[in-house]
Order: sequence, then structure tokens, then C-alpha cells
Amino acid sequence: MKRTFIGVRVDAGGELKAAISTLRAGLKNENIKWVDISNMHVTLTFIGSTEEQMIKRVESMLNNDFESFGIINFRLSGIGLFRNFNDPRIIWTAIENSDRLISAHEKVKNGLIELNIKVEEKQFKPHLTIARIKDLKDKENLQKWTQKYVNTQFQDVTISEIVYYESILMPTGPVYKPISTIKLY
Repeated sequence: MKRTFIGVRVDAGGELKAAISTLRAGLKNENIKWVDISNMHVTLTFIGSTEEQMIKRVESMLNNDFESFGIINFRLSGIGLFRNFNDPRIIWTAIENSDRLISAHEKVKNGLIELNIKVEEKQFKPHLTIARIKDLKDKENLQKWTQKYVNTQFQDVTISEIVYYESILMPTGPVYKPISTIKLY
């Protein structure tokens, strides 16, 4: 069994890297787990524990369903929080112009349902997670630093592949190992 998910890799540009560095410095006294720049991705669908034979079926579905899907373009813009300022859990940057990304999510979800794989029912909210808040002492400081970037346009992103990942949980943080990569043409 492998812990798996399907996503798209995002290469953080200079402005986003600089913002993350500034946020990290401003929030250095908080218990926050920052996503490694090399692990940045948008999750289309989390699957979870997956048997080897099902992994092969998912790979086949992805190759068939995305054969002529085409590239995906969107923009990373602003910094926000999931839950809210009273109970923050995730620091993220928003994804604008996300119609193609939402279509890719729907295609993956429908393909998994056809394979009898249970998928999450919650609404897909395209975002790029940059940190997970474990414990927060100073909510006002968090608000100050995240508000600094609320209207910042970081970068345009072009996605040319969907990645089927294995997520390996390690004490130092998760390792995302590509199982297969599906080119988008």
C-alpha cells in the first residue's frame, strides 16, 4: 500500500520565494511548518492508501483521460488563511483564472469514481499551500504579515503535466515521490 494523491507541481518564482522568506522571518517565533519550495504543488485529489494493482489502474485512467487535455494556465495571487484569523490552520496563495485547473480536478475525480475509489465530497478550492500552522501565539502578528501580501500578484504559472504522487511521511516532513507523470498536450 502506498499513500497517494494527484496534483500539479508549481515552481515558485522570485516574488513568491521572497514573500515566503519575509513571512518566515516575521513569523519565526511561531510553530509553523513551511512547505519546502521543492515540494510546492496543487493537490487535485488526495486518494490515500492505495494498493499496487489500483495504482496501475489510476495511472492508466490518467493517461487516457488527459491524452489531449492541453496545458493549464493560472496566476498565483495574494496570501490568505484557511479557517480564519481566529483559528488559522493553513497559509496559502490564491489561484486566479482557475477554470482549467477546476476542469482537471473534475476529470480526475470522475475518473477515480469510475474506478470505485472514494473521493472527498468537499468543494475544490484551488490554492497553493505555503505553510501549516501547528500553534500560534500572536494572531495579530500573523494578520500583519499576511495582510502585507493580500493584493500581491506573484506569478503566472503554466502547467504542462499532471503528477501521480506517493506521499511518504517522514519525521522531517513529507516526501512526494512521483509515481508517474502525464504530459498535457
